[in-house]
Amino acid sequence: MTQTGTQQNSTDRYADAVARYFAAWNAAGAGADGADKAVAAAFTEDATYTDPLADTAGHDGLAAVIAGAHAQFPGFVFRPLGTPDGHHDVVRFGWELVAPDGSAPVAGFDVAALAADGRIRTVSGFLDRVPAM
Repeated sequence: MTQTGTQQNSTDRYADAVARYFAAWNAAGAGADGADKAVAAAFTEDATYTDPLADTAGHDGLAAVIAGAHAQFPGFVFRPLGTPDGHHDVVRFGWELVAPDGSAPVAGFDVAALAADGRIRTVSGFLDRVPAM
């Protein structure tokens, strides 16, 4: 395999993991079964998620954090910002939380470690923009 081919495969791996991540965060309207499947597709069974507002582990914990975000921001969707950037088994990516009117009052970036199967093992999240409360 050439160096270019290796880089392309890595880039695809990061993009695929991030796409599954956003599918999980946006599956709230898919019902419990759809949301559970999206979380399982994106995260390992023992995955951890830590940001300034949450610290959880496992599929049930992740699903609860995601449901809580959607309860706080009904009708909002998570959207990627830019292109994921990664090396080895680590990927970082920006995101924003978009309101039904198109505004994006919340934004941040996450750093995730990937398992061998491409699912996410850990997430460390950072908030760059939050609404005044």
